[in-house]
Amino acid sequence: QVQLVESGGGSVQAGGSLRLSCAFSGSTYCMGWFRRAPGKEREGVARILTKSGNTYYADSVKGRFVISQDNAKNTLYLLMNSLKPEDTAMYYCAAKRGSYGACRLSRESDFSDWGQGTQVTVSS
Repeated sequence: QVQLVESGGGSVQAGGSLRLSCAFSGSTYCMGWFRRAPGKEREGVARILTKSGNTYYADSVKGRFVISQDNAKNTLYLLMNSLKPEDTAMYYCAAKRGSYGACRLSRESDFSDWGQGTQVTVSS
């Protein structure tokens, strides 16, 4: 099992930036960030393949958010720039164990382990 602990959430005005962190323990194949806005289903935001560093973003955040990892520190990051009120949500870190397989933002079941979430609130 991979243990995941998110931090870095908070309140920010539109146009501002936040950086989320996810400390993890255990071996991962890929990791991702998801979010759930009030009254909506959880959606994938960004994912990164642990070994290659290959990244993929949802269209709604492309060009504004950057996912990265520091394997020496066992930490996953999500840098969020140009934040909008519609980015307000609970943000979750997720990981997939193993060494192969699908790692799709559209399929939560591709990920085996989840953090508890950190709240991000963007005011206009």
